[in-house]
Amino acid sequence: MKALVFEEFGGPEVLEYKDIENPCIKADEVLVSTKAIGLNFADVYRRKGNYHLSGNPPYILGYEGAGVVEQVGANISNIKVGDQIAFADVPFANAELVAVPAEKAVPVPSNISFEIASSVLLQGLTAHYLTQDSYQVKPGDMILVHAAAGGVGQILVQIVKMLGGNVIGLTSSKAKAEVAYKAGADFVLLYEENWPKKVKDITNGKGADAVYESVGSTLEDSFAATRIGGTVVFYGMVGGDPAPVDPRMLMDTSKTLTGGDLWNVLVSHEERFTRSKQLFDWISQGKLAIAAPVTFPLRDGAEAHKLLESRKSTGKILLLP
Repeated sequence: MKALVFEEFGGPEVLEYKDIENPCIKADEVLVSTKAIGLNFADVYRRKGNYHLSGNPPYILGYEGAGVVEQVGANISNIKVGDQIAFADVPFANAELVAVPAEKAVPVPSNISFEIASSVLLQGLTAHYLTQDSYQVKPGDMILVHAAAGGVGQILVQIVKMLGGNVIGLTSSKAKAEVAYKAGADFVLLYEENWPKKVKDITNGKGADAVYESVGSTLEDSFAATRIGGTVVFYGMVGGDPAPVDPRMLMDTSKTLTGGDLWNVLVSHEERFTRSKQLFDWISQGKLAIAAPVTFPLRDGAEAHKLLESRKSTGKILLLP
């Protein structure tokens, strides 16, 4: 099979498209012929050597995708050849064939394309747990969403609005601000502005009820933009490590800092199935709109990585075998 691999850590130029051996599935796995593969910042971090990679070179990136079942392991009775499935948190996805554990295989409805399934699963499930578990959005809440034009950000904006909340989005440019407005944000501020003050102005001096913080280096400002007794949900640090948080500040302001990690939520097949089904239902019902992804042939994976690292993209980038 063809796969996108690399032998050493580095920039996009280390990625190579070449033939490698097909994966051999275990009794509790299915072999999936990938039709669309999600590209995420975690892939960039792994390519650079910032994240742990198991095994030996050649390394294969990719943890998210969708496709058709080609072969079924001996212990599996609820999945058959020809089924359409999506998966997240499954390694070696940058390839034409992927061995997927049955517990991580999510059925894809016939009215959901492989491209949409690969665009929404990881980022959509992240937005889902952030709004359902980390901080339960209530009608009338004023929510500040970082990177509101990004893949997770656009979905977060829509789910918050669906739950009756109001959204202040943060973006890095006016062009991205338009994307956030299109997703449903009530207000959009730019990072170059004094946005903590502007959040206070919008909320009549009160501050946001909750902040979904994915930049990291802006954590201190996020607390400044949060009301007394409000919550900051820290779930990413694409802009660098945050400064240490003073517990005394939390006590004096009654503010809450909570963390979020998708893999602490998707602890069973039932969790994956139930949450992904709700996402697919929202899409089918027209409640959640997923922006058309930017696609690259798998062989051009290096170009896709360059675009992702440029931070000029909005929404999802997919690799197509």
